[in-house]
Amino acid sequence: MRFNPINWLLGFFSLDIGIDLGTANTLVFVRGRGITINEPSWVAIDKRSRQPLAIGSEAKEMVGRTPANVVAVRPLRDGVISEFEITQAMLEYFIGKAHEQSIVPVPRPRVVVGIPSGVTEVEKRAVYDAAMSAGSREVGLIEEPVAAALGAGLPVSEVRGSMIVDIGGGTSEVAVMSMGGIVVSRSLRVAGDEMDQDIMQFMRNKYNLLIGERMAEQAKIGIGSAYHLQEEKTMHVRGRNLITGLPEGVEVSSVEIREAISGSVQTIVDTIKDALDEAPPEIIADLMDMGICLAGGGAQLQMLDKRLMDELRVRVWVAEDPMSCVARGAGMILENYDALRRLLVGLERGSTKH
Repeated sequence: MRFNPINWLLGFFSLDIGIDLGTANTLVFVRGRGITINEPSWVAIDKRSRQPLAIGSEAKEMVGRTPANVVAVRPLRDGVISEFEITQAMLEYFIGKAHEQSIVPVPRPRVVVGIPSGVTEVEKRAVYDAAMSAGSREVGLIEEPVAAALGAGLPVSEVRGSMIVDIGGGTSEVAVMSMGGIVVSRSLRVAGDEMDQDIMQFMRNKYNLLIGERMAEQAKIGIGSAYHLQEEKTMHVRGRNLITGLPEGVEVSSVEIREAISGSVQTIVDTIKDALDEAPPEIIADLMDMGICLAGGGAQLQMLDKRLMDELRVRVWVAEDPMSCVARGAGMILENYDALRRLLVGLERGSTKH
């Protein structure tokens, strides 16, 4: 490839950006600076004009509290774009916010975005187009489990096998990797959001209590677990009584929340077992040494690592700062682009410009 001085100058001065475009949260890694943005993937829009009124944390604060003409939405569902224009506006906002932190004007950035491993060509194209229209000069796509493995410090490029389980808001990604490629992968649309829905349904069925997604999420984070706790906890959960229509609060135990989310947790456990069942025996031997790494916000569910160790009989460990693994991995691609660009996935008819 010939040396292009213009591209070199653009690369030298631009704030290249790695984005973990998650269903629940969007994280932005700026080359040379680390993670500068970590905000919820929410957008509040005017129903009539479809114009964004608030994005990120500000929009999440509005959930369930908006007037009739405003709606707060998540433009991504199950890890893929469901509202193209709103996702584009959200990306523009985050890319612009990353640029605001620069003292001098900078050229349009090169952007690397994480995508679930099970997405279709149409879904890949939607992410690529949204990032290009949001003001990128070049877009690379990386499968989230590969980015998470890089961010967690796994030896992705080595011959020995490694395994990552990335549990996000909309998807759980399971991947066994070796030599920079995925040997076995599973992408499952059961993750943190599904657990929140489980808790909402449980409260409705057992207590006739209608609670919101935020309350369910707080219960999951506060007292949710995948395995019995040494000391079980309780939490006050507030909502509306479906019989009287009046506000009500009930004391809920960690045992009940564990029961509520047990179906989703078991589905994730079974999916990991399926992936292990398909992995070559040499890689299984490597995993017995290396263990299985958990990443993503869902990895922080209490006692999940202990539950998996008991069921899989392999060491399971949680990555350092599991929420940011995908964004950090996308950032590592940018910081060592020539060596790691082979890990990017292309679109049919060519996606990334070289």
